[in-house]
Amino acid sequence: MPVSHQIWVLFIALLFSGSAFAFEVAVEFSAQAVQQAPMRPEYRAAMYVGKDAVRTESTINSIPVVEILNSKQQTRVLLVAKEKIYLQQRRDPNAVSAADKPNPDNPCAGLANTTCKKLGVETINDRKTQKWEFTQVHNGQSYRSLHWIDMQHHMPIREFYPDGTVTELNMLGNETIDGRKTEKWSMLMTRANGEQMTSTQWYDPQLKIAIREELQGGFIRELRDIKIGKQDKKLFEIPAGYKQAEQLPAYLRPQQPPVGPGQ
Repeated sequence: MPVSHQIWVLFIALLFSGSAFAFEVAVEFSAQAVQQAPMRPEYRAAMYVGKDAVRTESTINSIPVVEILNSKQQTRVLLVAKEKIYLQQRRDPNAVSAADKPNPDNPCAGLANTTCKKLGVETINDRKTQKWEFTQVHNGQSYRSLHWIDMQHHMPIREFYPDGTVTELNMLGNETIDGRKTEKWSMLMTRANGEQMTSTQWYDPQLKIAIREELQGGFIRELRDIKIGKQDKKLFEIPAGYKQAEQLPAYLRPQQPPVGPGQ
Protein backbone atom coordinates (compact mmCIF):
# COMPACT_ATOMS: atom_id res chain seq x y z
CA MET A 1 0.00 0.00 0.00
CA PRO A 2 2.61 2.62 -1.00
CA VAL A 3 0.71 5.83 -0.35
CA SER A 4 2.81 8.00 -2.64
CA HIS A 5 2.40 5.68 -5.61
CA GLN A 6 -1.39 5.41 -5.79
CA ILE A 7 -3.41 6.31 -8.88
CA TRP A 8 -7.15 6.82 -9.32
CA VAL A 9 -9.14 4.48 -11.57
CA LEU A 10 -12.78 4.15 -10.48
CA PHE A 11 -11.88 3.71 -6.80
CA ILE A 12 -9.34 1.01 -7.50
CA ALA A 13 -6.59 3.46 -6.65
CA LEU A 14 -7.84 3.33 -3.10
CA LEU A 15 -7.08 -0.37 -3.13
CA PHE A 16 -4.13 -1.26 -5.29
CA SER A 17 -1.00 0.72 -6.03
CA GLY A 18 1.04 0.52 -9.22
CA SER A 19 -0.49 -0.84 -12.40
CA ALA A 20 -4.28 -0.97 -12.66
CA PHE A 21 -3.85 -4.38 -14.30
CA ALA A 22 -1.71 -5.87 -11.54
CA PHE A 23 -2.89 -6.29 -7.98
CA GLU A 24 -2.79 -8.75 -5.13
CA VAL A 25 -5.94 -9.59 -3.20
CA ALA A 26 -5.58 -10.75 0.40
CA VAL A 27 -9.28 -11.39 1.08
CA GLU A 28 -12.30 -11.41 -1.26
CA PHE A 29 -15.03 -8.93 -0.33
CA SER A 30 -17.73 -6.54 -1.52
CA ALA A 31 -18.21 -2.90 -0.52
CA GLN A 32 -19.64 0.48 -1.38
CA ALA A 33 -16.96 2.85 -2.69
CA VAL A 34 -17.60 6.53 -2.02
CA GLN A 35 -15.83 9.68 -3.18
CA GLN A 36 -16.57 13.12 -1.73
CA ALA A 37 -15.24 16.44 -2.99
CA PRO A 38 -16.10 20.03 -2.09
CA MET A 39 -18.88 21.58 -4.20
CA ARG A 40 -19.51 18.29 -6.00
CA PRO A 41 -22.16 15.60 -5.53
CA GLU A 42 -21.13 12.45 -3.69
CA TYR A 43 -20.11 9.68 -6.05
CA ARG A 44 -20.78 6.03 -5.26
CA ALA A 45 -20.03 2.66 -6.82
CA ALA A 46 -20.70 -0.92 -5.81
CA MET A 47 -17.46 -2.91 -5.71
CA TYR A 48 -16.81 -6.65 -5.80
CA VAL A 49 -13.25 -7.83 -5.24
CA GLY A 50 -12.36 -11.38 -6.28
CA LYS A 51 -9.07 -13.20 -6.27
CA ASP A 52 -8.07 -12.13 -9.78
CA ALA A 53 -10.59 -9.44 -10.70
CA VAL A 54 -12.40 -6.34 -9.46
CA ARG A 55 -15.87 -5.27 -10.59
CA THR A 56 -17.29 -1.78 -10.07
CA GLU A 57 -20.88 -0.76 -10.83
CA SER A 58 -21.40 2.97 -11.25
CA THR A 59 -22.79 5.56 -13.67
CA ILE A 60 -21.31 7.76 -16.39
CA ASN A 61 -23.49 10.70 -17.45
CA SER A 62 -26.33 9.00 -15.51
CA ILE A 63 -25.95 5.78 -17.57
CA PRO A 64 -25.27 2.56 -15.59
CA VAL A 65 -21.92 0.98 -16.46
CA VAL A 66 -19.79 -1.85 -15.15
CA GLU A 67 -16.01 -1.99 -15.19
CA ILE A 68 -14.11 -5.25 -14.71
CA LEU A 69 -10.35 -5.34 -14.21
CA ASN A 70 -8.84 -8.81 -14.51
CA SER A 71 -5.23 -9.15 -13.38
CA LYS A 72 -4.96 -12.76 -14.56
CA GLN A 73 -6.20 -12.06 -18.09
CA GLN A 74 -4.65 -8.56 -18.09
CA THR A 75 -7.85 -6.96 -19.38
CA ARG A 76 -10.13 -4.03 -18.58
CA VAL A 77 -13.73 -4.39 -19.75
CA LEU A 78 -16.50 -1.77 -19.73
CA LEU A 79 -20.05 -3.16 -19.93
CA VAL A 80 -22.93 -0.95 -21.10
CA ALA A 81 -26.25 -2.67 -20.36
CA LYS A 82 -28.22 -0.01 -22.26
CA GLU A 83 -27.07 -1.45 -25.60
CA LYS A 84 -25.65 -4.78 -24.38
CA ILE A 85 -22.18 -3.86 -25.61
CA TYR A 86 -18.72 -4.05 -24.10
CA LEU A 87 -15.37 -2.39 -24.74
CA GLN A 88 -12.19 -4.25 -23.92
CA GLN A 89 -8.66 -3.05 -23.35
CA ARG A 90 -5.88 -5.60 -23.17
CA ARG A 91 -2.59 -4.77 -21.56
CA ASP A 92 0.55 -4.68 -23.69
CA PRO A 93 2.25 -8.04 -22.97
CA ASN A 94 5.61 -6.27 -23.08
CA ALA A 95 4.59 -3.72 -20.45
CA VAL A 96 6.24 -4.14 -17.08
CA SER A 97 5.16 -2.85 -13.72
CA ALA A 98 6.77 -2.97 -10.29
CA ALA A 99 3.43 -4.20 -8.99
CA ASP A 100 3.48 -7.31 -11.16
CA LYS A 101 5.81 -9.29 -8.94
CA PRO A 102 6.17 -7.73 -5.50
CA ASN A 103 9.59 -8.68 -4.19
CA PRO A 104 10.72 -7.37 -0.79
CA ASP A 105 14.25 -8.55 -1.60
CA ASN A 106 14.33 -6.49 -4.80
CA PRO A 107 11.81 -3.61 -4.53
CA CYS A 108 12.81 -2.06 -7.87
CA ALA A 109 12.15 -5.27 -9.79
CA GLY A 110 10.13 -4.42 -12.88
CA LEU A 111 11.06 -0.72 -12.93
CA ALA A 112 12.54 0.16 -16.32
CA ASN A 113 16.26 0.95 -16.38
CA THR A 114 16.40 0.83 -12.60
CA THR A 115 18.64 -1.06 -10.22
CA CYS A 116 18.53 -1.07 -6.45
CA LYS A 117 21.03 -1.65 -3.69
CA LYS A 118 20.24 -2.51 -0.10
CA LEU A 119 22.08 -0.17 2.25
CA GLY A 120 21.03 -1.66 5.57
CA VAL A 121 18.30 -1.82 8.19
CA GLU A 122 17.15 1.30 10.04
CA THR A 123 14.35 2.26 12.42
CA ILE A 124 12.38 5.20 10.99
CA ASN A 125 9.40 6.70 12.81
CA ASP A 126 9.41 3.68 15.16
CA ARG A 127 9.17 1.29 12.21
CA LYS A 128 11.79 -1.26 11.25
CA THR A 129 12.75 -0.60 7.65
CA GLN A 130 15.16 -1.67 4.95
CA LYS A 131 17.04 1.23 3.36
CA TRP A 132 17.39 0.99 -0.41
CA GLU A 133 19.12 3.11 -3.03
CA PHE A 134 17.44 3.15 -6.46
CA THR A 135 19.45 4.19 -9.51
CA GLN A 136 17.52 4.97 -12.69
CA VAL A 137 19.18 5.71 -16.01
CA HIS A 138 17.30 8.11 -18.31
CA ASN A 139 18.74 9.68 -21.47
CA GLY A 140 22.21 8.70 -20.38
CA GLN A 141 21.84 10.34 -16.96
CA SER A 142 21.73 8.48 -13.65
CA TYR A 143 19.23 9.53 -10.98
CA ARG A 144 19.48 8.29 -7.40
CA SER A 145 16.69 8.04 -4.85
CA LEU A 146 16.52 6.64 -1.33
CA HIS A 147 13.67 4.55 0.08
CA TRP A 148 13.12 3.25 3.61
CA ILE A 149 10.65 0.36 3.18
CA ASP A 150 8.61 -0.98 6.10
CA MET A 151 9.49 -4.61 6.76
CA GLN A 152 5.95 -5.51 7.90
CA HIS A 153 3.71 -3.85 5.29
CA HIS A 154 6.35 -3.37 2.55
CA MET A 155 5.42 0.29 2.05
CA PRO A 156 7.82 3.27 1.97
CA ILE A 157 8.10 5.05 5.31
CA ARG A 158 10.48 7.68 3.94
CA GLU A 159 11.58 8.52 0.38
CA PHE A 160 14.09 11.01 -1.06
CA TYR A 161 13.64 11.74 -4.78
CA PRO A 162 16.14 13.25 -7.24
CA ASP A 163 14.08 16.45 -7.62
CA GLY A 164 14.34 17.13 -3.90
CA THR A 165 10.89 15.82 -2.97
CA VAL A 166 10.68 13.99 0.36
CA THR A 167 7.78 11.83 1.54
CA GLU A 168 7.30 10.65 5.11
CA LEU A 169 4.79 8.24 6.66
CA ASN A 170 3.87 8.14 10.33
CA MET A 171 1.57 5.69 12.06
CA LEU A 172 -0.76 7.65 14.35
CA GLY A 173 -2.33 4.67 16.09
CA ASN A 174 -5.17 2.18 15.80
CA GLU A 175 -8.73 3.22 14.97
CA THR A 176 -12.00 1.44 14.22
CA ILE A 177 -13.66 2.57 10.96
CA ASP A 178 -17.14 1.29 10.08
CA GLY A 179 -16.62 -1.62 12.48
CA ARG A 180 -13.21 -2.56 11.07
CA LYS A 181 -9.92 -2.36 12.94
CA THR A 182 -7.45 -0.16 11.07
CA GLU A 183 -4.10 1.55 11.39
CA LYS A 184 -4.23 5.32 10.93
CA TRP A 185 -1.33 6.74 8.90
CA SER A 186 -0.38 10.28 7.94
CA MET A 187 1.72 11.15 4.89
CA LEU A 188 3.65 14.37 4.43
CA MET A 189 5.13 15.29 1.05
CA THR A 190 7.61 18.17 0.98
CA ARG A 191 8.85 19.54 -2.33
CA ALA A 192 12.23 21.17 -2.86
CA ASN A 193 10.66 24.65 -2.74
CA GLY A 194 9.21 23.94 0.71
CA GLU A 195 5.63 23.36 -0.47
CA GLN A 196 3.93 20.67 1.60
CA MET A 197 0.98 18.35 1.02
CA THR A 198 -0.60 16.06 3.59
CA SER A 199 -2.98 13.11 3.52
CA THR A 200 -4.31 10.53 5.96
CA GLN A 201 -5.08 6.88 5.31
CA TRP A 202 -6.71 4.12 7.34
CA TYR A 203 -5.03 0.81 6.53
CA ASP A 204 -6.97 -2.43 7.07
CA PRO A 205 -4.48 -5.19 8.05
CA GLN A 206 -6.90 -7.99 7.12
CA LEU A 207 -7.61 -6.66 3.62
CA LYS A 208 -4.08 -5.24 3.29
CA ILE A 209 -5.43 -2.05 1.72
CA ALA A 210 -6.43 1.46 2.80
CA ILE A 211 -10.21 1.62 3.26
CA ARG A 212 -10.31 5.40 3.78
CA GLU A 213 -8.20 8.29 2.52
CA GLU A 214 -8.49 12.00 3.28
CA LEU A 215 -6.64 14.45 1.03
CA GLN A 216 -6.05 18.17 1.33
CA GLY A 217 -8.94 20.38 0.31
CA GLY A 218 -11.66 18.14 1.72
CA PHE A 219 -11.35 15.23 -0.71
CA ILE A 220 -12.35 11.87 0.81
CA ARG A 221 -12.33 8.35 -0.65
CA GLU A 222 -13.51 5.36 1.35
CA LEU A 223 -15.01 1.88 1.32
CA ARG A 224 -18.18 1.36 3.34
CA ASP A 225 -20.33 -1.65 4.23
CA ILE A 226 -17.43 -4.07 3.69
CA LYS A 227 -18.57 -7.70 3.59
CA ILE A 228 -15.93 -10.44 3.60
CA GLY A 229 -16.73 -13.46 1.46
CA LYS A 230 -15.99 -15.31 -1.76
CA GLN A 231 -17.40 -13.55 -4.82
CA ASP A 232 -19.40 -15.22 -7.59
CA LYS A 233 -17.15 -15.79 -10.62
CA LYS A 234 -19.99 -14.70 -12.93
CA LEU A 235 -19.57 -11.15 -11.64
CA PHE A 236 -16.28 -10.95 -13.53
CA GLU A 237 -17.47 -12.43 -16.84
CA ILE A 238 -18.93 -10.75 -19.94
CA PRO A 239 -22.64 -11.63 -19.97
CA ALA A 240 -24.04 -13.70 -22.81
CA GLY A 241 -25.57 -11.64 -25.62
CA TYR A 242 -23.18 -8.69 -25.31
CA LYS A 243 -21.37 -7.56 -28.46
CA GLN A 244 -17.98 -5.93 -28.58
CA ALA A 245 -17.82 -2.25 -29.60
CA GLU A 246 -14.79 -0.39 -30.90
CA GLN A 247 -15.41 2.99 -29.31
CA LEU A 248 -17.22 4.56 -26.38
CA PRO A 249 -20.80 5.60 -27.21
CA ALA A 250 -21.23 9.36 -27.55
CA TYR A 251 -23.56 9.52 -24.54
CA LEU A 252 -20.77 8.20 -22.29
CA ARG A 253 -18.08 10.61 -23.47
CA PRO A 254 -17.12 13.65 -21.36
CA GLN A 255 -19.58 16.43 -21.92
CA GLN A 256 -17.97 19.57 -23.36
CA PRO A 257 -19.45 23.01 -22.74
CA PRO A 258 -20.76 24.73 -25.88
CA VAL A 259 -18.31 27.04 -27.61
CA GLY A 260 -19.64 30.53 -28.28
CA PRO A 261 -18.67 32.95 -31.05
CA GLY A 262 -15.09 34.08 -30.88
CA GLN A 263 -14.11 31.36 -28.39
